[in-house]
This record gives sequence, structure tokens and C-alpha cells, in this order.
Amino acid sequence: MSSAHVSPSTQIPVLILETTPIHRVGQRVYDSVAEIGSLTEFSAITVSWLVRRWPRWSVLIPSFYAIGVSSVPVVAVTGTFIGMVLAVQAHTQFAMMGLETRLGSVINISLVKELGPVLAATMLAGRVGSSMAAELGTMRVTEQIDALSALGTNPISYLVVPRLLACVLLIPLLTLMADFMGVIGGAVVSTQFLRVDSYHYWYHSRQYVGGLDIFAGVLKSYFFGAAIALVSCHRGFHSKAGAEGVGKAATEAFVFSFIAILAIDFVIGILWNTVYYGIWPDTAGLL
Repeated sequence: MSSAHVSPSTQIPVLILETTPIHRVGQRVYDSVAEIGSLTEFSAITVSWLVRRWPRWSVLIPSFYAIGVSSVPVVAVTGTFIGMVLAVQAHTQFAMMGLETRLGSVINISLVKELGPVLAATMLAGRVGSSMAAELGTMRVTEQIDALSALGTNPISYLVVPRLLACVLLIPLLTLMADFMGVIGGAVVSTQFLRVDSYHYWYHSRQYVGGLDIFAGVLKSYFFGAAIALVSCHRGFHSKAGAEGVGKAATEAFVFSFIAILAIDFVIGILWNTVYYGIWPDTAGLL
């Protein structure tokens, strides 16, 4: 609905639009589609610069250290407690059925295929993703990104590509670290505190957890790393002015990265099962 209002000073009709719930929903849908399009364009430009020009090591090494080395303690502690919590929560139910010796297979396959990669990526999205968004958002607000463009340096090539490479190359290694610490934490709690027989614990783990299960989790982590880097850098590049804008960009980086991680995990899980059972159809009834 609209109505004409005449300004008393200029006597010029001014059109006042009255928004309705339908208008607001339409505006949100439009903003969401525009945001997805902006992220897609940003990702395409980043990949094109990655193919066109490899960053210098002087730029890559600080990103590798900040994203990879500095995240080792957080990921190690996270993985350890994941395994310990799985052991404590699953032991009671398995003991009721007399299957406590098979506890290792459930803990370890859950770790390497799902919980290890997803929770490690979630922790890194909170630590690394928010940090990247806040850093780039501050550079946007203080016009440092504009200064790079004025000096003839492409800001995406200089700022985004090294962070993307660091996330894609190092987050899989951090995922393996989380898996290893989770396996050790679950084994210690199960065999030392819950008194599960150590031999059968590792025997059933070896029977049910294979190299393909570990590969499936590591494969997901490559896509998780790319999603964290692209989403976080995009939020930082499009940060609004002021401290509130930078804080909002950091928050959105974590939230959107987490949603992307869950969506990618769902899609890759479906594709992986389809391909796996297409190659080995006889195993479909065993799980």
C-alpha cells in the first residue's frame, strides 16, 4: 500500500511506502540470493587467482603458522574429549546388551568418519574463521584493502589466496590430529576406567575401521577448509564500517561457516554412500 504525502515547505508530493510482512519476506529472500551470488563470485575470483599466480612463501608461512600450528592445542584437546565423552556415553548401553567389547569399533568409526572432521572444523571455524573475518574486516574499515588496490596489488590474491591454501592444506592434517587424540582418549577411558578388555577393544576396532573410513573423514575436511576460508574472507571483505560491523562480520563468519560445514557433510555423506555401495553392493546389508 502507498499514500501520497505533501511536504508543507516544498508542496511536492512524497510517496510513502508501507511495508507488509510479504514485502519483508521478499526482501529477505532477495538479500539471501544476492548474498549467495556475491559469495559465488568471490569464490570464483579467488580460485582464478589461485590458478593464475601462486603466492610467495613470505606470505604463505605466516598464514600456515596462524591457521595450522597455533590450532594444534585446541584441536588436540577437542579430539581427546570427543573420544572420552563417546566412551562414557556409549558404555552403559553396550554393557546392557553384553557388547562392551565392541565399544572400540563404534567410538573409532564415529570419530574418523563424522565427529572428528565435523567438530574439528567447527572449532577451527570459531577460532580461525572469526579471526580472519575480523582481521580483513578491520583492514576494510581502515581502508587498507583500498590502499592495496591503489598500489597495484590485487587484494584477493594477496590476502585471500594464502588463507585459502592454508585452510585447505592444513585442516586435513588437524583433522587427523583430532582423530588420533580421540582414539587415544576413548581407548584410555574404555580400558583403564571402564574396564573393557584391551585386546577385544582393539580387535573389533581393527575389524570395523578401515582405511576408507579414515579417507572419507579426511576428504570432507578439504571441503570444510575451503568453506571456512571462503566464507570468512568474504564476510571480512564485505564488513560494514565501525566496530559493530567488524564484530558482526566475525559472528556471521562462524555462523555461516558452521552451516556450510553441516551442509557439505550431508551432501558428501550421501555421495560417498552412493559411490561406495555402487562399487561394493554386497556390503550394504552389513551396516
